[in-house]
Amino acid sequence: MTRTQPTPAAFGKKQFASDNYSGITPESWEALQSANVGHAPAYGDDAWTGKACDLIRDFFETDCEVFFVFNGTAANALVLSSMCQSYHSIVCHEKAHVATDECSAPEFFTHGCKVLPVAGDHGKIGLEQAEAMIANRTDLHFPKPKALSVTQSTELGTVYTPDELHELCELGKRHEMQVHMDGARFAYALASLDIAPKEITWKLGVDALCFGGTKIGMPVGDAVVFFNKDLAREFEFRCKQAGQLDSKMRFISASWIGMLESGAMLKYAQHANQCAQILAEKLSTIPGISLLEPVDVNACFVELPASVAAGLRERGWHFYMFIGDNGARLMCSWDTSEADIDNLVADIRELAKELL
Repeated sequence: MTRTQPTPAAFGKKQFASDNYSGITPESWEALQSANVGHAPAYGDDAWTGKACDLIRDFFETDCEVFFVFNGTAANALVLSSMCQSYHSIVCHEKAHVATDECSAPEFFTHGCKVLPVAGDHGKIGLEQAEAMIANRTDLHFPKPKALSVTQSTELGTVYTPDELHELCELGKRHEMQVHMDGARFAYALASLDIAPKEITWKLGVDALCFGGTKIGMPVGDAVVFFNKDLAREFEFRCKQAGQLDSKMRFISASWIGMLESGAMLKYAQHANQCAQILAEKLSTIPGISLLEPVDVNACFVELPASVAAGLRERGWHFYMFIGDNGARLMCSWDTSEADIDNLVADIRELAKELL
């Protein structure tokens, strides 16, 4: 039976639904090919995994423990399980992925630890709200707050400044809590802040980071980075038990070599962030279309009238509704071009005219 090889055109236009839609960067692809040479030790005992771990240590300028898992949900849930007992609780923003989009994985892997969401503007944990939640009850009948989970960049496409992170870390430490950072889009936050990675992680008191790879153009895998090495004790057993120990680990870790060694990670993050700024600027000129959140990274949150959203879907555009009835999230990726942006904006402009 003859099969026709699919082409990029067969999948239609580039989308703005998620940076997960994008393909693999050339640097990741080349690194995977370089690792595909003969036999190598399994389960992470290969040279590529060792080198990737060292590159991550160099990236953060500190000695840390590094593990690779298949995805961000596993990374978050397993790290939180290393911080919390079943009678503990996790404080996070009400829109945090660990609270809304991980199918209770943190609760499952901690054997019942309670997630305590708090409010805060622009997707950021409100300091006063977190303090109130943590100090609300200290009696034996309430799950003891043990982990403070911060998302960088946030689920609303905003970025915590070093000062904001410092205040949250100080709050957590004052209450004897561990600080977990969900860094599914950490690279985009770094590019936005133009700051050394250490300045928004371990130097401020972050104990562990779940460092996302797929959203910046890797095929699979997140790095779990323990700055507090005590928390990493027997973490490899957690990974194995959870089905997160890749027997051919080099095909996860090699991508990290390709992206870090070449500097491609931050280059692509800067590009996607710039694309989001361009998209936001062009959308802001269209009557009836308004931005809902600051554009700090590669995401634009916009108010789309229902008829415009329906029209876009009819024209083959994919996107998620995130805020209220008409709040849409439009994501740029490492391979987004200005031509892609113009195609989307042209359709939005045409559909919006019908409302005038």
